[in-house]
Amino acid sequence: MRGRRIPIALPNTGALSRRRHTLYIRSAIIVFILFAFLQFHVINYDSNESGPADSANYSTAAILQMVPPVFHKYLTSKTRNGTLGQNGTHVGGLGDSAQRSANISEILRMINRYNELQTILNEDIFGPLQNDSVIIVVQVHKRITYLRHLIVSLAQARDISRTLLVFSHDHFDDDINDLVQSIDFCKVMQIFYPFSIQTHPSEFPGADPEDCPRDIKKEQALLRKCNNALHPDLYGHYREAKFTQTKHHWWWKANRVFDQLEVTKYHTGLVVFLEEDHYVAEDFLYILELMQLKSNELCSKCNILSLGTYLKTFNYYTYNKKVEVTPWISSKHNMGMTFNRSTWHDITRCARHFCEYDDYNWDWSLQHVSQQCLKQKLHVMVVKGPRVFHIGECGVHHKKSNCESNQVISKVQQVLRVARRSRQLYPKSISLTVASVIKKTKLRKGNGGWGDQRDHQLCFNMTLIGR
Repeated sequence: MRGRRIPIALPNTGALSRRRHTLYIRSAIIVFILFAFLQFHVINYDSNESGPADSANYSTAAILQMVPPVFHKYLTSKTRNGTLGQNGTHVGGLGDSAQRSANISEILRMINRYNELQTILNEDIFGPLQNDSVIIVVQVHKRITYLRHLIVSLAQARDISRTLLVFSHDHFDDDINDLVQSIDFCKVMQIFYPFSIQTHPSEFPGADPEDCPRDIKKEQALLRKCNNALHPDLYGHYREAKFTQTKHHWWWKANRVFDQLEVTKYHTGLVVFLEEDHYVAEDFLYILELMQLKSNELCSKCNILSLGTYLKTFNYYTYNKKVEVTPWISSKHNMGMTFNRSTWHDITRCARHFCEYDDYNWDWSLQHVSQQCLKQKLHVMVVKGPRVFHIGECGVHHKKSNCESNQVISKVQQVLRVARRSRQLYPKSISLTVASVIKKTKLRKGNGGWGDQRDHQLCFNMTLIGR
């Protein structure tokens, strides 16, 4: 029988110390690699940070190369008789005032016809709208270049064929109509704001010759007896039609979609609000569905979902499946905002607050509604890795010397390509990240531009409280 062995300590040869040293070195290398990987996925698309050397990357050919050939048709303009105006809008052969009047009469006739018929294109291919399907509403002015790229991005979105895409126009244009009506990847409808500057160029809501000039003093306006002399805005200025139209259009289109269209009469699903200079990621509908499914669990008081952000730098590796919950802030959460009929009807019950607030911005006016009228203020669940991007360099609020769109569009394409290749799109789930400390939102003074009593009344007249 063998005796029990007694363990004897071996002499210290330094092997253990060397192994520990090697382990520390390997750990440091791994940490460095992870850090570099994370930095690679911090993606920036700010057009102001690139120098002239990058310009070759933003050519039309380079942009086309990143778009599947089947969608190139949406980026190609058709040749028309007549003159192309600024931003590619069709002017046609307009001569004297009689011809212009005839043209306006024809446009009004066409607008009324479109709005009356409520035609849904491609319904025979994709079937009728389901009550819980997503409706996407795009507000369109006349920047056709941006609109083309939005359509290309929508065409590549998963499950887009199940949606209804509603284009709401405040400018009647043959080229834009042709583009919209060429869409073949989902159901499409066009609606037309009937009180536009285009159709009312010399009368309210356009610029009436008897309107008070913007910068005239109230005392002078009263002596002149110009329109609305008694009601300048809170900064002492009188209305400018080009600034008031956007708020009117936004309010009209929301009322129209929720409470006037036959196709939406029994709709209970989500409505996504986009604009002509937005660009969507291919998984934006997929993410929206995850957010809707998790909303009760992560934020029962959230009545808005937001798919966009105005930040210039995104870390998809860290935030691809993260959402944040916060009070809704107009300047941060107005892009790709989404809500249902219940939220909309809460808003319309506060129509006076929206329509009489002295601010020409629809989103600032909605912020006022949230702060001053709603029983439950607007709260938002917003994606940390954006699925809606802003590609517009020029518009009502932005007047840059260079309005070239290629640079921003190309950078957004590159952001999404990197996210796709690194498998940061289509996360299996979403989770809540801790929001940064939110300071109590102060009541803000409006931006003005909305002191005219006629604007208040027109806005309120377009309000439909429930069906």
